[in-house]
Amino acid sequence: MYRLFVAVDLPDLVQAAVAEICHGLPEAKWVVPAQFHLTLRFIGAADEALFKAIKGELARVSAAAFSLNLEGVGCFPPHRPPHVLWVGLGSNTTLLMQLQQQVEQALVRAGIPAEQRPFSPHITIARFREGSKARVDAYLAAASQFKTELFPVAEFYLYSSTLTREGAIHRREVTYPLTGG
Repeated sequence: MYRLFVAVDLPDLVQAAVAEICHGLPEAKWVVPAQFHLTLRFIGAADEALFKAIKGELARVSAAAFSLNLEGVGCFPPHRPPHVLWVGLGSNTTLLMQLQQQVEQALVRAGIPAEQRPFSPHITIARFREGSKARVDAYLAAASQFKTELFPVAEFYLYSSTLTREGAIHRREVTYPLTGG
């Protein structure tokens, strides 16, 4: 049995830039920089047959390579005690959104029920069991100007994830190249 998701990775320099703002909240469980990623779609549990179908349908995705930048910080849920702290994306997300829609369509063809929630692109940087809204609000204000340079996105990945006491361990199962520059 596999626990799967589809994601775009961040280059090392972008991971390092994000890691620089991952401090100052003692109640936060910070994500390890090597595991920063942009989830295009969480799939969940899949047996071997579904795993093969997913791999095959994702191989049919044909999307252009593009560039992104990270910009701003926030938390989920908004206006309540936070559970997730995230870094957002700049405004240049048109090609990312097209890629995500193609990934969604491929997964539906493979037999995965369509995602009902709207896609909200972000990079999770910390999780909370119990977060102080006041401390998180102060952190968000201090990190509000966070921004990276543009970076290229030339591929996406099918990942498996194993949950452990120390956190999730992600393993790249398949790499899918994007076309063009």
